[in-house]
Amino acid sequence: MTITIGQIEYANCTPIFTVLHRHFTCSGYRFVRGVPAALNKLLASGDIDVSPSSSIEYAKYPDRYLILPELSISAIGAVKSVLLFSRVPLTELSGATIGMTTESDTSVNLLKIILGKFHGFTNRFERTDLALQPALEAFPALLLIGDNALKESLTTTDLLVYDLGELWRHFTGLPFVFALWLIRRATVRERPEAVRQLSAELISAQRIAYDSYPEIAAESPERSWCQQDVLVDYWQTISYDLTAAHLDGLKSFYRFAAELGLVATAPEISLYGGSVACDLL
Repeated sequence: MTITIGQIEYANCTPIFTVLHRHFTCSGYRFVRGVPAALNKLLASGDIDVSPSSSIEYAKYPDRYLILPELSISAIGAVKSVLLFSRVPLTELSGATIGMTTESDTSVNLLKIILGKFHGFTNRFERTDLALQPALEAFPALLLIGDNALKESLTTTDLLVYDLGELWRHFTGLPFVFALWLIRRATVRERPEAVRQLSAELISAQRIAYDSYPEIAAESPERSWCQQDVLVDYWQTISYDLTAAHLDGLKSFYRFAAELGLVATAPEISLYGGSVACDLL
């Protein structure tokens, strides 16, 4: 049976998916492309089996998913593609209504934690599809993620730009896990051998990608709008690992989210372990 994989259409996912397609047959996989928020919904509904998914998605439905080990999309400091563009200093945003991307859930909740928990601000947040300049006529600040954030950061010179990965690191000293590779527990039960193979291939793809950024960048679709050396630098900034420190950051994120009522409770972290889930208390 085919495993259906969500493929995020952002530059931060290009290295692993490029290697996966080039170095492995993928004959048992079907790929569905989309932005994180759309793939989260497909994963929750069972329309796809596995995806790099917003880490807040796991906190919403921990009984539905296991986390594939050793894999994430994280930041140990700056991430360069989860950015708050603002007309005023961050310290002047208390009480303001902030514009937010419609493409992400984790980054939106991270911003709420940074402003509400770390700064003690009270803010309202409004989703918007407006481009940067029109949005900043309606809001004092706008949160963008992914390629849109990266593109704007390369050309914007008249705004204050705050990197949420950097802000999280400043306040906690921990990595921030923006996305986890989530797989449905039902898929693990129904297709255990296929899941074992996929997990192993993804880990191999990650390791190959780490050593292949210049080659991947030279032929990546992002070359239409981003220079090769900029792409390589961006990928080298991202952490694709899931270490004990990453898990500490993830648990802190869930704890803060629960304290602010953004999720019902901070979940236990259940990692896929081949044939069983390993619960980290």
